[in-house]
Amino acid sequence: MQIYLIDDDAAVRSVLRLLIEDGSLGTIAGCSDNAMDALEDLRESHPDIVLVDLLMPGMDGIEFVREAKVRWPELRFVMLSQVTSKDMVAEAYAAGVDFFISKPVNSVEVASVLTKVSQLLAMDRTMRQVRSLVQGAAPAGPAPSAAKAPENHLSSAQQTVLHNVLHRLGLSGDPAYGDIVQIVGYLTGQGREEQATVSQLCSRFSTSPKTMEQRIRRAANAGMVNLANLGIEDYANDTFTEYAGTLYNFEQVRKEMDCIRGRSSTHGKISVKRFLYALAALCTGHPA
Repeated sequence: MQIYLIDDDAAVRSVLRLLIEDGSLGTIAGCSDNAMDALEDLRESHPDIVLVDLLMPGMDGIEFVREAKVRWPELRFVMLSQVTSKDMVAEAYAAGVDFFISKPVNSVEVASVLTKVSQLLAMDRTMRQVRSLVQGAAPAGPAPSAAKAPENHLSSAQQTVLHNVLHRLGLSGDPAYGDIVQIVGYLTGQGREEQATVSQLCSRFSTSPKTMEQRIRRAANAGMVNLANLGIEDYANDTFTEYAGTLYNFEQVRKEMDCIRGRSSTHGKISVKRFLYALAALCTGHPA
């Protein structure tokens, strides 16, 4: 991983460089003491991850992330901060920050966060491959009957990953659990090569695809509600930060949070297709 550092404190940059290089967590692609220079430098350095301080003179970290996200949407951002204000943390996540590292920085948290970002990058690569395959594939023909459904392609390790994710979302006992496992198992194999709708995917495994799709939709929605409640309680919750912007659209999760708080009557919306494909990407992003 190529990592870029932005902090107006030279001591913090030095400590981060030491922790990253000594821990074999990545390669330092560059560093800057201010956000404006960093925006120019990123044109040439092409990092995978940017670690940026929240409070800096001139352009602050949130403003920087907003600007950089527009120019380089595939970049991942980690924010360094001593601030615990929920509103400011929420603003940072909405701008595009993936994780926070608290100041003063320590080796355990830096290693933990960068490992999680590495997993996100692996998932990003898998999702790009999925999109490439889908865009290049011929239009899907009629879905085969449920009796000819392809076998589950999940390895035991991938099944464990999927179970852990669904468990953290509060879905391990959901009626749609088996449905999700079947479809995700298919998507990790040749299923990614087809431009299939959720309805077509369900038709491969059930003689009542609409009922199956409804079960999965309810489960995906329940997962978003559970995430929203976790976010309300603690924006830094690991499950919330890992899945609110990957399995779901973060803005929609925020809408659900506002609805739960009573600030809005509009619930967040889900994409069942994104939910299923992202689960498959999480599974294939881990060793089989």
